[in-house]
Amino acid sequence: MSNNIINSNVVTLVGKIAGEKEFSHEMFGEGFYTYKIEIPRLSENSDFLPLTISERLLVDENIRSGAMVKVEGQLRSYNKYIDGSNRLVLTIFVRDLAILEDEGDIKNPNQIYLEGYVCKSPVYRETPFGREITDILLAVNRAYNKSDYIPCIAWGRNARFSSKLDIGDHIKSWGRIQSRSYQKKLSDGNVLNKVAYEVSISKMEKVDE
Repeated sequence: MSNNIINSNVVTLVGKIAGEKEFSHEMFGEGFYTYKIEIPRLSENSDFLPLTISERLLVDENIRSGAMVKVEGQLRSYNKYIDGSNRLVLTIFVRDLAILEDEGDIKNPNQIYLEGYVCKSPVYRETPFGREITDILLAVNRAYNKSDYIPCIAWGRNARFSSKLDIGDHIKSWGRIQSRSYQKKLSDGNVLNKVAYEVSISKMEKVDE
């Protein structure tokens, strides 16, 4: 597997396991489980992010709810048929896992680096509070001719910069993964609470081909 492909999507997280594991799927005889990891923000809130972990990484580790862990891996996407339509689902695919004795002095517990290509026209807007924001969908190459499609948001001067990007532009970005709760109104009038995941970009640059 090319190191360039592995290094184009790098996630490092430190946080607490929230809840017990759930079986996800099996591939070529290897079982995979899902967890949630809780990572505090600088504000009072926390991000609750989905992890996908191979049973092979869990052989010597007894991960319980509340355990402090450090994980390294990639943010991946896949299409899942939900409620009559295909939805893009995001998860952190864990490559390495370590249980930590305590929280310690962690300066940046939520880091992601992505190198990919703009695959949808960026959408620039302003929030009700006047903050500039641009939505970007990045296609990041993965092994075996696959790609992950990662929704990203850029703020302020990064929002203005990325609003001028074209489909196919090659960019590098640094930031964090965040969870965002929202409500979807159903046709019967009921409201469904949902969670979306996206990358909040703190730094970005365009790669000249």
